[in-house]
Order: sequence, then C-alpha cells, then structure tokens
Amino acid sequence: MSIRILAALVAAFGLSMGLFVGEAIAQTPDPMAAAAAAQTSADTAFMLICSAFVLLMTPGLAFFYGGFVRSLNVLNTLMMSFVLMLVVGVTWILWGYSLAFAPGNSFIGGLQWLFLNGVGLETTDYLKGSLPEAIVSYAPTIPHQAFMVYQGMFAVITPALISGAIVARMKFKAYFWFILLWSTFIYTPLAHMVWAKGGLMGLYGGFGALDFAGGTVVHISSGVSALVAAIMLGNRKSYPSHLTAPHNVPFIMLGAGLLWFGWFGFNAGSALGSGGLATVAFVATNAGAAGAGLVWILMEWVLMGKPTAVGLATGAVAGLVGVTPGAGFVTPIGALLIGGITAFCCYYAIRIKNKLGIDDALDTFPVHGVGGTVGAILTGLFATTEVNSAGANGLLFGNPSQLLKQLAAVAIAYVIAGVGTFVLLKILQAVVGLRVSPDIEVQGLDPAEHDEIGYGEQGLSELAPSESDVVVLRAE
Repeated sequence: MSIRILAALVAAFGLSMGLFVGEAIAQTPDPMAAAAAAQTSADTAFMLICSAFVLLMTPGLAFFYGGFVRSLNVLNTLMMSFVLMLVVGVTWILWGYSLAFAPGNSFIGGLQWLFLNGVGLETTDYLKGSLPEAIVSYAPTIPHQAFMVYQGMFAVITPALISGAIVARMKFKAYFWFILLWSTFIYTPLAHMVWAKGGLMGLYGGFGALDFAGGTVVHISSGVSALVAAIMLGNRKSYPSHLTAPHNVPFIMLGAGLLWFGWFGFNAGSALGSGGLATVAFVATNAGAAGAGLVWILMEWVLMGKPTAVGLATGAVAGLVGVTPGAGFVTPIGALLIGGITAFCCYYAIRIKNKLGIDDALDTFPVHGVGGTVGAILTGLFATTEVNSAGANGLLFGNPSQLLKQLAAVAIAYVIAGVGTFVLLKILQAVVGLRVSPDIEVQGLDPAEHDEIGYGEQGLSELAPSESDVVVLRAE
C-alpha cells in the first residue's frame, strides 16, 4: 500500500515539474533574440568603459604637458587641456556630432542631429539600411547615444593636443575661442570625411583610406595645426637661449602612463564592440607603445650615453600615435614595426625642428604630426585583410594602391588643418590678440591669466623674474 502511495506521489511530482518546465520553455525568449540582447549589453558596457578611458586621456595629457613647463605656467597648461572637457562637452551635443556624423555630403554632415535630435537608444546600424538614416547609429550592437558619446571623447582630446606647441605665451581668451572654432570648422569636417557614411576619404563611400582610430583625424590634424600656431605666435622670449628643465618629470611619467592606459579605449573601442577586432586593436596598441618606447631609449643610450625618463615617456606616446591608424588592420608584428619606425622618425623630427628654430614648445608636431603621418603611411604597407576583412591589404600584401590612398588622405588632412588654423588665428589676432605681454610671459601665466599659482612658496619665489630673464627682455 505504501509503495503504491509513494509511486503516486512521485508520478504527481514528475507531472507537475514537467508542466512547470514546459511553461518556462514556452515563456523563454527566442534564443537568437536572447543572444542578441546579451551581445548588445556586453558591447554597450564595453563602449561606455572605453569612453571613460578616452576621457581620462585628457587629464593624462594635461599632466604630461604640465610636467614640462615652468611651475608658474603649470595651471595654465593644465587648464588648456581640461577646458576642452567643458567646451567640446557642450558643443558636441549642440552641433558637433551632427556636423561630424549626420548624413550630409562628402565634406560635412547635415543638421539632422543638432541638439542630438533623433539620437536615441536605437541599436540598428543604418549602414545596413534597416532604419531611416535620421534615427539610427553607426554601430549595430550599441545605442546611438553610446556611439555619440564615445566619438565625443575623441573630439575633446584632439584640440587639447595643439596646446603643447603654444604653452607659456598664448592668451587664454584667445585659446578658448580658438579651440571652439577649431573643433567646429576643422575637426568635424575631417571626422566626417574619414569616418562618416559618404565621407570623402573613408571606407563608407569614400576612396578607402584606412584610419582605424584617428591617425589623420586626430594626430595629423592637431600636429599640423600645432606647427602653424607655433610659427604664427612666434618663439617664447626664453627660446632657445634660456630654456629651463621640466619642472616635474614625475608629472610627465604619470601623464604618459594615463595616456597609455586610456589609449586602449581609444584604439580597442574603435572596434565599436567587444570581441576579436577589439582584441586585435588592444594588442596592437600595447605592441606599438612598447616597441617605440624601447627604440627611443636605446637610441638615447647609443647617441647620448644614458636613457632618460622623458625619452621613455615621449617614445611610448610616439608609438601610440603611430599605431593608431592601423591598430585594427595590422598584426602584432606589424604593430611592433610601426612603433619602432615611428619612434625613429619622431626622434629625428625633434632634432630637425630644433635646428630650424621653431618653438613648438612640447614637440607636438614632431610627435603627433610626424607620428600620425608615419603611422598612416605604414598602415598602407602593413594592413592585411587577414586581420580585418572590412579593411584592405597594404603594399606588403599585394595592394600598392592602398599606399596611394593613405598618402592622399595625409595630404588632405595637412591642407585642411594647416590652412584652417592659419585663417582662424588670423581672425583671432585681429579680434582679441594672441600673445600675452612680455612681462606676463617672463613672470608666468598662472598669476596673470588665472589669478592662481600651483605651488605656494615655490611659485611665489618665481614671481620675481630672474636676472637672466631680464637680460632676455632687454636684449629684445
């Protein structure tokens, strides 16, 4: 009797569990839809983290540059980077994103996305034609706003790079208006031409130049603009006869480390999702920086007798610049070669700049302009579709035309950045003036431009100009 009861209970339990499981299965979403939702969540989280990484690069750049200058210019130099987080943080939402990425013509985006109108949380890629162009994103598995904010971080740091060439002598008011105008009239057209659908140079309807994360858009544009600005402003009163050593080398090392860290978001995030391509770009980024930094200190060891901390930091940054355009298109060995070659070229570019007497104070053009140029050209050599089928083969993989496309993109970026910067600075020179007075330049810009000093008694001790500074002023 008891066995029959037990059997009945087991049968009832089995029946109830079968009904429960059957109902659960019936309520389970389509496995494909569930997988797609999981991929969207993973990619969105990855891209938001990468966006934060890229934003961190701007404070990293501030400390990298800030360590090089005199202590009574440190706050001004830091501000020249940090203020971009405010200015472009606003203008990118109001008009920058629309001009850079909204459907337009070959040179500039349209006005459909002003004030982020229509830029929502859609995740369908309009390049596949599944939704109207005005309401969709460039990336298939992340919200449109995630793509927008990620690209906004690039727009923030790019004009900040220019500040390295003009530290210690430009009025902050003039710089403020310059970066606002530059980000609107130079950065956004270049971003559209390279990365937007229908842009003149890129893969989405252009002539097919490869720029994975900003060799032309970011580094060539800022480097060339820095060179033009340095020449137009003229040399510092202390250049080259009364230059001082960097006031804080640990700042330089800290800044380089933050830049290296943030660059993983800069390059790997340009895959626009987690996965294999992001991994390729991540590995290439580290390889390029390590290879370049090693080549730089070995060159110092051979040519100067000792490796320096400043050289290590500068070499690593040069490698990061060089590998950026090809990060998602080259093998790890290709990235190492790009990093090493870029370091060699940038090292001698600094020497040539010094011989020419151009006061690009923190070597922005030799590192970013030359580094971006070398990296863009080498991408035309080392790119391979075995790494990224959406890219193209370079010269070494049987496609010499790709090298010509890279050279054309470099030339276009040089012209737009160079001519555009010249025009903007001429306008600002006439309206607000560009340079601080000689007295302010000698005393340091922090007290005069910001009514602050960075280091208490140490800064106060610099308020009185040294005898050598007075001699320089009198001589001029």
